[in-house]
Amino acid sequence: MATLFIADLHLCQEEPAITAGFLRFLAGSARQAEALYILGDLFEAWIGDDDPTALHREIAAALKKLTDSGVPCYFIHGNRDFLLGPRFARESGMILLPESQVLDLYGRRILIMHGDTLCIDDKEYQEFRAQVHKPWLQKLFLALPLFIRQRIAARMRAGSKAANSSKSLAIMDVNPGAVVAEMEQQRVQWLIHGHTHRPAIHELTANGQAAFRVVLGAWHSEGSMVKVTAEDVELIPFPL
Repeated sequence: MATLFIADLHLCQEEPAITAGFLRFLAGSARQAEALYILGDLFEAWIGDDDPTALHREIAAALKKLTDSGVPCYFIHGNRDFLLGPRFARESGMILLPESQVLDLYGRRILIMHGDTLCIDDKEYQEFRAQVHKPWLQKLFLALPLFIRQRIAARMRAGSKAANSSKSLAIMDVNPGAVVAEMEQQRVQWLIHGHTHRPAIHELTANGQAAFRVVLGAWHSEGSMVKVTAEDVELIPFPL
């Protein structure tokens, strides 16, 4: 048996090929898994569970088929879909997890997270993240009429693209010290995350031993998953 991990699909109506690839994945590889973990940014944007977008309903139905087939699906929020809530979780059958979680899989302790909290050199982003994760602000935003939330989200996405275009790639990547500190605090030798869109398996030292950071790729021209079995941890690209 195997446990699968994916992240950073950024599903949206403007990218139907990625949606189609994800639906095939759910009906194919995911059905053979022991469990599926989605580590954030499943959607390009999320302005509330009450958004009637047809894409959201289609994805919820496909995920529900997966979970109804006996494959549990777990979700960690990303920086794009941190407002995804219990209503969508019920509709899709997903189980919402905290922003980081330690799993015991096949004899390995594995820390999973979206990964944005490790990018501490991007101080502008971290300040923004701290603001939008305030419960009172989220409650206020979700109480606004849907059309106003849509306008605010569009303005925020445009601002984010403009800000990121002027940042160096190093600033937007994880901080190595933050990675080691998190792994040592959680007493793990494995970390799986997304967010940076730089798929790779990095070897490092944590807790005085060899350790590994596995970075999922974004679903652009191809899919990306991590397959964990008793024998191995594999980072696997695949055609959509």
